[in-house]
Amino acid sequence: MPKLTIDGKEIEVPAGTTVIQAAEKLGINIPWYCYHPALPVAGNCRICMVEIEKQPKLQIACYTPVANGMVVKTNSPKTLEARKSVLEFLLVNHPVDCPVCDQAGECKLQDYYMEHGQYNSRLVDVKIKKHKKAFSIGPTVMLDQERCILCTRCVRFSDKITKTNEFGVFNRGDHSELDLVPGKQLDNKYSGNVVDICPVGALTDKDFRFKCRVWYLGQTKSVCPGCSMGCNIEIHWDKSRPRTQKVERAMRLKPRLNPEVNQYWICDEGRYNYHFIDDHRVLYAQRKDELMALDKAIDLIAQTIQPLKDSGKSDRIGVIASAQLTNEDLFIIRKFFKDTLKVSQIDYRVPQPTGDSDDFLIKADKNPNTAGAQTIIQPNGTDSQSIIQKAKQGELDVLYVFGHDLVKLFGKETVEQISTKVKLFVWQGSNINETGSYAHVVLPAAVYAEKDGTFTNCQQRVQRIWPAFLPLGEAKADWEIVALLSEKLGNPFSYRGADAIFKDIAQSVGAFSEMTYEKIVDQGMVLKK
Repeated sequence: MPKLTIDGKEIEVPAGTTVIQAAEKLGINIPWYCYHPALPVAGNCRICMVEIEKQPKLQIACYTPVANGMVVKTNSPKTLEARKSVLEFLLVNHPVDCPVCDQAGECKLQDYYMEHGQYNSRLVDVKIKKHKKAFSIGPTVMLDQERCILCTRCVRFSDKITKTNEFGVFNRGDHSELDLVPGKQLDNKYSGNVVDICPVGALTDKDFRFKCRVWYLGQTKSVCPGCSMGCNIEIHWDKSRPRTQKVERAMRLKPRLNPEVNQYWICDEGRYNYHFIDDHRVLYAQRKDELMALDKAIDLIAQTIQPLKDSGKSDRIGVIASAQLTNEDLFIIRKFFKDTLKVSQIDYRVPQPTGDSDDFLIKADKNPNTAGAQTIIQPNGTDSQSIIQKAKQGELDVLYVFGHDLVKLFGKETVEQISTKVKLFVWQGSNINETGSYAHVVLPAAVYAEKDGTFTNCQQRVQRIWPAFLPLGEAKADWEIVALLSEKLGNPFSYRGADAIFKDIAQSVGAFSEMTYEKIVDQGMVLKK
């Protein structure tokens, strides 16, 4: 392997590694605009130029492969002067509209100019005016041509990643401009990614435009709950004002790098699947249309379950869990209903229409934790359809449902019959749906963005989620609500957090053995076979 020196630091890297990649391994930051590790090298922005001993001209670090004995200087006077010149040219036709640009605060043009800029420009009043400013190029993205620095990242993304070829660079010289290929629109399943990779404010997200300044955003690592792929994401939330002064807390979702799962990308379906976090939430427990305190609702449920527990009639209880829940939620559901109450009629599988899918990231299974539910719940012969049928025929005294909209799944007539046939119909969920109006007791659950825990994706990879903010109203994590019910029935759990539950999962469920939150970190860990 070639050994080289960068800014006085020696490093040995595999053959074929570029200078910019070697520098990154040393923690040395070389500026870039057009470079992206997942895209073909274009080498057109020139800001990554470095000085290499024995070479007469500066070389671009993104394209130049390392060689044995190479000596690289990333901050020599010659290099710094070149960066100033590159920035000067990039800004010749760039508008100074930073105060109204959504990219302000996370713009590489701003960042590098503050660090390397030519503050007394020699080019005055020579701007070439681009006529198309802030126009729609598809359902999700706006284009502002005069902000574009022609890095061509979006062009290469649409050519090589989605293979939909929507973008091109048209005209020549300083009249060159980015635009859509005639007759095309940016309307593919991954269109929002071009906003993420745009280093300036040329491509902006319609959903996020003018919603919140980026310096007011908090960032929390999480996992997309939109399908079984479990793409790694960041939840960006508004930390500037208290909840009482705004309608929504979550502002946007961004992809988070995980080479084993979603790389740098996320689909549009997952990207915009965040409004439910604050919309139509179940904030308090209720009995029919009457709001009530959560502890009183728990008392009410316990009063019906206690006689069944004492008389050993667990066959009169049916439970439909959900693959939308975390491993920790599911483990407590199993421990309470299956292990303590000896309920045999418990399942998480419900009939679902086949969802959209492709051969990249989108999976037909729209649940984030089907693999975890299968591993933890381990359902026996009884499935959800037979549980519903028994409830419909009055063969159950209690039906406890987690999150599912049974009206959509089984029809309004079936749910109406269940509501009249069973003694207690409990619906526990985070967002209002029609089933809640037929339930005898509704319990408020937290959404994934308010939870600590793990999901297991279709690769059998266990991945962490973290709470971005506190639950609304009296909502709690599903495991906490079930733990309160268990305690009311004389079987208190000693868990004080999701981490304690996960330790128990690792000891009790063989596939999770030797796993800990510390080992999972933020990239996940595959289940044992």
